[in-house]
Amino acid sequence: MTTLTVHHTLSSSDHERDAATLLAEASQLSKSAIKDAMLKGAVWLTRGKQHKRLRRATFTGQPGDTLSLYYDAALLRLAPPPAQLLADEKRYSVWIKAPGLLAQGTLQGDHCALLRLAEVQLKREVYLVHRLDREAAGLMLIAHDGKAAAAFSQLFASAKSDRLCKQYRVLVQGELHSAGDIALPLDGKAALTRYHPLQQDAALQATWLQIELVTGRKHQIRRHLAAIGHGVLGDPRYGSGNAHAAGLQLYATALRFTCPLTHQARHYQWEPVPGLNSTQDQANTSCL
Repeated sequence: MTTLTVHHTLSSSDHERDAATLLAEASQLSKSAIKDAMLKGAVWLTRGKQHKRLRRATFTGQPGDTLSLYYDAALLRLAPPPAQLLADEKRYSVWIKAPGLLAQGTLQGDHCALLRLAEVQLKREVYLVHRLDREAAGLMLIAHDGKAAAAFSQLFASAKSDRLCKQYRVLVQGELHSAGDIALPLDGKAALTRYHPLQQDAALQATWLQIELVTGRKHQIRRHLAAIGHGVLGDPRYGSGNAHAAGLQLYATALRFTCPLTHQARHYQWEPVPGLNSTQDQANTSCL
């Protein structure tokens, strides 16, 4: 059995039986398979308007509760790529996300998502405030309480570059020798990407760029660079003739912002590609 979706609404005769047993009977899967799926985030509890993951196999519900299993055997077999904690600031943390790691989970599970790995490692509540493409690697910030999440969500949604600067390194097709802006609208909304050449790769006929993302549209960097004929190497979706054996060559390397909690300037940096000349002044960015 590869994929399976099961919904079981508890009756009055079910309310003293545990969730793992009920779902095993409803799905014809083994109880151990159900327990594994629960631990990996593939089981949900719906009670009224509340809809949340259920991980405790011994949970006993009440009549009217609905248990939902979204079983995907291939997904549940996956082992998550690593995530590295760069900074723990208590109310928020900054992580280095590996390529292939989701930002957050899906209905079918969250064991391969940064949000869940952070929750397990730090044993705190976790809140997603921005995203990074699954194929990309680099810095992500996670909030750990509701007020911090609201404040950082507002910060990341802001287009004011004096409050937040997000920088990336990308390896793109072809030669680029001059800095520039790409201001092509995406999905009917204004979008602005700034780029600055760092280094040529003659062997690949490619260029390393430093990118400043001023707005945050879906796949903005990848779509903008493909639109000007310089697709990101390794991008499976945008551009053509831009395959790369190591996958997507896009890295989130710097976060600079005025912290909405302390009102102090903060700077987090990660260097995934040693040897690139990429100081702030040379990149001519508007970062703090």
